[in-house]
Amino acid sequence: MYIHERKAWPEFRWDQTKLAPLLAQVRHLQGRLLGRMEALGFQLREEATLQTLTQDVVKTSEIEGEKLDAQQVRSSLARRMGMDIGALPPLDRNVEGIVEVMLDATRNAAKPLTPERLFDWHAALFPTGRSGMRRITVGGWRTGESGAMQVVSGPIGREQVHYEAPAHQLLKQEMARFLKWCDTAADSDPVIKAALAHFWFVTIHPFEDGNGRIARAIADLMLARSEKSSQRFYSMSSQIQRERNAYYEVLESCQKGTLDITPWIEWFLNCLKHALGLSDQILESVLVKARFWKAHAGESFNERQRKVVNLMVDDFEGKLTSSKWAKLTKCSPDTALRDISDLIARKILMKEEAGGRSTSYTLILPQ
Repeated sequence: MYIHERKAWPEFRWDQTKLAPLLAQVRHLQGRLLGRMEALGFQLREEATLQTLTQDVVKTSEIEGEKLDAQQVRSSLARRMGMDIGALPPLDRNVEGIVEVMLDATRNAAKPLTPERLFDWHAALFPTGRSGMRRITVGGWRTGESGAMQVVSGPIGREQVHYEAPAHQLLKQEMARFLKWCDTAADSDPVIKAALAHFWFVTIHPFEDGNGRIARAIADLMLARSEKSSQRFYSMSSQIQRERNAYYEVLESCQKGTLDITPWIEWFLNCLKHALGLSDQILESVLVKARFWKAHAGESFNERQRKVVNLMVDDFEGKLTSSKWAKLTKCSPDTALRDISDLIARKILMKEEAGGRSTSYTLILPQ
């Protein structure tokens, strides 16, 4: 029997005594992080938010097996946040869609959750009306034409059914109850409510595709409400991606269990605790970038130099070579070498020891 088939559904229960110490730790970490970020000033907080949301968008898609270009995601977010980070690459419609969803969820967390708002999110995720090669119902609950909504794995003919969601004719009623609860004052801690919202939405599985991404967006919305902040300084989706197997295991276990979902809430709180713990990396990255530009205030950088230096300070993958510089800035090899030589002369870049065709360069960061 699935949890939604039980007579008392959706009257969830949990062991408050067991969860209280963990919830207290999470709330302490939230408060500590918000206090540290408040001291940074608005501009650095926005930079931290940009980094966090970039991680969130990339990782929530990666959980579903979709690989997005992090630079396109960052550019799309920066443009919508009114931040100037240099030239923008061409943007993929799939990138734009998930960026719109995550920004709306976190920046407009106080707005009510309605069917229309969720339909808009769903339509943004699937701008072509297709999931891969398959045409799906977009901007509306799944219909009977799509058949039973099952989560399966394994080869065709030997599939293993992990879960079957409520029938399509129950969705209007189920979602009305869920959405009313979402915008009703919580009778439990708002962080617990975020965990419940994630689990409840995934259990209903109201769309033909995209349910996981929307469930995580709803959880982020609820967490933003719990912190009374539209700025994000930690990435829950990044942590879920790290613990992906456990994530699916605990979801499946609780959806086949009783209405006591203590294991799910405990897993969610631990995941949130780990995500908050890793926020120091984002904070340090933002501070490094601020120190770098403060140390070089008043110096001139052309557009190409500023773009590559910003990339190197943020999260540059691999080693910087002159050919990579030329590719990133769409310039000639000779222009790339002039840009690099200028920065070496000013002790902003340094040449690594290996020379010849493998010559690469690193950024000299201020102490």
